[in-house]
Amino acid sequence: MNRLFPAGLRRIALLAAHCDDLAIGAGGTLLVMCTAHPGIKVDALILSGGGTVREEEERTALAAFCPGADLRVEVGKLPDGRLPAHWDEAKAAVEGLRLRTEPDLILAPHAGDAHQDHRGLAQLVPTAFRDHLTLGYEIVKWDGDLGRPNAYQPLDLALAERKVNLLWEHYPSQRHRPWFDREAFLGLARIRGIECHARHAEAFYLHKLALDLTGG
Repeated sequence: MNRLFPAGLRRIALLAAHCDDLAIGAGGTLLVMCTAHPGIKVDALILSGGGTVREEEERTALAAFCPGADLRVEVGKLPDGRLPAHWDEAKAAVEGLRLRTEPDLILAPHAGDAHQDHRGLAQLVPTAFRDHLTLGYEIVKWDGDLGRPNAYQPLDLALAERKVNLLWEHYPSQRHRPWFDREAFLGLARIRGIECHARHAEAFYLHKLALDLTGG
């Protein structure tokens, strides 16, 4: 399998519609990047959950998933499930993040996600970040919208289990949900691992990639 190694990874931007989206979709990848690049700057924007227990969970969770990073987290107060009705506010939040950061890599929802909040945010990201490498993460859910991703971050068993343990530890408000359990998270990671010749993996959707094959 072809491999892409971003050179000089110094700053990343994380975008999510809800608290826990980033940790579920890309928690293992965050652990990999922040461990490999101590002091990396991480700017996170979550559109909903502000002022609730969900914000408290998210801040402590992202601190755990981004060890050693220079982490900045903004949690907005858009109502869950209503992003299309608050388009202007969501767009302003994304554009505000763009003014604060020049990331080497962006992690955000992917455009094929069936949840209206995830899909809406995915549509907004390229309107503000027009020339950036963006990986769209996936979230298993009732909608049954898992597709055919084209980018993978392999995870060994210890890292995959660490991700699941951190999810369970930091998001107690979600433990009652039928999809929030060890089997769901490790099962999907195992399937994605098979697809990239690894034990486990997180998978992403890559829309555009500009190449520099000059070697310079």
